[in-house]
Amino acid sequence: MAKLSHEDILAYLEEATILELNDLVKAIEEKFDVTAAAPVAVVAGGGDAAADAAPAQVTVTLTEAGATKVAVIKAVREITGLGLVDAKGLVDKLPGTIKENISADEAASIKEKLEAAGATVEVK
Repeated sequence: MAKLSHEDILAYLEEATILELNDLVKAIEEKFDVTAAAPVAVVAGGGDAAADAAPAQVTVTLTEAGATKVAVIKAVREITGLGLVDAKGLVDKLPGTIKENISADEAASIKEKLEAAGATVEVK
């Protein structure tokens, strides 16, 4: 039997129809006693467990302003809609709650903005 190069195999895969590729996968599964769908099922199962474990409502707490306090104050103003004095007061009295009972996605966005400004943030 002649040995096939990687190029030969890739050329075949490019030209094969979906049905031919499906038959090839089945033949490989039978020949080597493997299942092509197993990794997909593991990933999907792990994703569902992670989604179930995530809380529905979270609180974002600013724990440290960092070296760029002015940038953090600006970010807090943008996120909360507070005035300059109120935002500065919140940043001065740490730890401080930025937003409560929000979705995990919104909390991640807020955390990203505050960390980009140089703050340390906790999501519970």
